[in-house]
Amino acid sequence: MSYFAVALARLEGGWTGEELDLAEVEDVEQLAEVLRDLTGEGAGPALMLLEEDDEHLAIVRVDGGISSLDEARVFLSDRRAVLASEVAQMLWEDTEPQSEDEDEDDEDDEDDEDEGTRPIAEPVGDTAIVADLGTPGAALVELCAEEGLLPADVLTAVCERAGCVDVLESLREG
Repeated sequence: MSYFAVALARLEGGWTGEELDLAEVEDVEQLAEVLRDLTGEGAGPALMLLEEDDEHLAIVRVDGGISSLDEARVFLSDRRAVLASEVAQMLWEDTEPQSEDEDEDDEDDEDDEDEGTRPIAEPVGDTAIVADLGTPGAALVELCAEEGLLPADVLTAVCERAGCVDVLESLREG
């Protein structure tokens, strides 16, 4: 699977960012350290934005500087990404086992796939992850569910609202 991942951090002078190679990241804690390094001792926030194969997206957030012990917050646009993506698995490794109800939902999803329809995405994690940056949780979920929007489009919309779309676009252009 191919992906595009960036780290963006809000500093006193504005947003900064860098492209990330997640092959070198073993777990969310290590990713959180990479993000904290980007903010230095500033308040941040620092975000990791991931779009993978035009199928799903992920946002990871840390607040505070290097001295902050806050845990990373994670949002995935579709919980099924964990089944198909090593990166999504790494980001969501602390999930709880499925309940019986979720097992039944998976059977329904398989039926949908057999009929040639695409099942509806199931966002998981902290939907309010970028609420203070202009995209409330309900709006983030709506963006992820909007027909025709690719993960890159959703991340662009989030960054427009946060004021860091120029940094994101410059990293996409390489």
